[in-house]
Amino acid sequence: MASFVVFFQIGGAVALLLFGLGLVRDGITTAFGIRLKTALGLGTRTGPRAFLSGVVATLGLQSSTATALLTASFRDRNLIGARMSQIVLLGANVGTALTALVISVGFQAIAPALILAGFAASRREKPAISGSGRALIGLGLMLVSLALLEVGTQPLRESSEIAAFLTMLDASWPVALLFAAIIAAICSSSLAAVLLVMTLNIPVGLTVVLVLGANLGGAIPPVLATAKGSIAARRLTVGNLMIRAAGCLLVLPFAGQFGAALETVPMTMTGLAVEAHLAFNVLLAVCIAPFTGLISRSLAHFLPDAEPSGEAPPQWLDDQALEVPALALGGASRQALSIGDDIARMLDQTRLAFTRNDSSSLSEVTVLEDRVDLRQQQVKTYLSRLGRDADEHDRRQSITILDYVINLEHVGDIIEKGLTVSVRKKIGLQLRFSDAGYQELDALFLMTMETLQMAQTIFMTRDIELARQLMEQKIEIRNRERQSAQRHLVRLRDGHQQSRETSSLHLDILRDLKRINAHLVSVAHPILDEEGLLIESRLRNV
Repeated sequence: MASFVVFFQIGGAVALLLFGLGLVRDGITTAFGIRLKTALGLGTRTGPRAFLSGVVATLGLQSSTATALLTASFRDRNLIGARMSQIVLLGANVGTALTALVISVGFQAIAPALILAGFAASRREKPAISGSGRALIGLGLMLVSLALLEVGTQPLRESSEIAAFLTMLDASWPVALLFAAIIAAICSSSLAAVLLVMTLNIPVGLTVVLVLGANLGGAIPPVLATAKGSIAARRLTVGNLMIRAAGCLLVLPFAGQFGAALETVPMTMTGLAVEAHLAFNVLLAVCIAPFTGLISRSLAHFLPDAEPSGEAPPQWLDDQALEVPALALGGASRQALSIGDDIARMLDQTRLAFTRNDSSSLSEVTVLEDRVDLRQQQVKTYLSRLGRDADEHDRRQSITILDYVINLEHVGDIIEKGLTVSVRKKIGLQLRFSDAGYQELDALFLMTMETLQMAQTIFMTRDIELARQLMEQKIEIRNRERQSAQRHLVRLRDGHQQSRETSSLHLDILRDLKRINAHLVSVAHPILDEEGLLIESRLRNV
């Protein structure tokens, strides 16, 4: 009976730790998600910046798995190169080790204050404040969970049975490695596994081995999450798993010496497990970073690209479903999402040409635009043939779908006739933006892609809170566009030659991205209008 009590105490403490991690991640994403993603997308032009981006993103998201999946989504859309994406994950590994270091320094006494401050902030309506509040609550709960883990594992430290089990593990380090890897994979967090190891009173070598296993297991969830994704995303996560596995196998025979060396480091506020976690990931990053290009090429050889397939027909526009409005509207909605995916690809390829100064990717944009026009017309024709059984609700929904696909078609026109023309001109004339101007435009590109992802989700879920966030993002994009134009004019006034040569292009791209965002944000208008959250005019009442 006592063993069950201990099990539930430890399980509950780990569950609270994971729940706190989730709160921190969700809160930071709500408060600073756009900025984090923008920083991650912009911070990969050089190896050191890519590494730092991985560290910062993981410190914010409190999860190397979340950073890995976010990087995989960027890699899937060619927003990050293969080599740089691997360096980002090396930074993410160090970031989660730094998170363990911060949490384990013994500040449990301030947990109630963090939870109280977080609760007060979470009641505010502004996303940045409420999200930060939830993150503070999560951090407080994580500190509480450490105190519970310390209490829960006390019987284990005094148990003769557990001592015998740990002795067995100490005699078979490969088994101990796999044991810790399984725990980390089940928790979907190497951080939770490392903090659990920290609370145990075990030999130095076994501590290091269990930490190595936690690192290995922490790389498994991203591989599983991207198993059905694109080949580029799979290469990234499989490569990260292979890198961690190689590091673990190299250090495993010397775990005792590695731990003994770390015990001489004067870090009395943390345990050996946390020190080993940080030291292993820092050494791994230093040793592997120079070979990430070779690793990426090797992965491309062992995981080759799939053979391209022909254009898919409008598979969700089923004529037989027209007599059942619910089925027809569901198919039309799926087709609208497919059009949105084509728009996302057009944006990705345009940004790729913009960043790499290579127009080869723009040839696909024209093909996709033709398909968007065709699919948009097919959806309009299909919905016009909706059966007679359609009621008022069905007709309103069909209008919502039509509005969305029409706005997507307008976005496609702006990309092909506006953005790509500007990008081709930049490439053809070999023009270079100033560093500040390039960063401003690229950040707006990334925010536009994020807007499209949110619009796609809102279109299907009609989520009110997400619609509010989209409107908030529209305001931020409008402010960024205005600020970028003003800064550009200041650079012109100061006589920057690059700004003078690219003046019209800079302003044209700003205008087109702003127009694209306006079309995409319109998906939130009817949802917010139904809730009475929109006003008819932006004019201030006097």
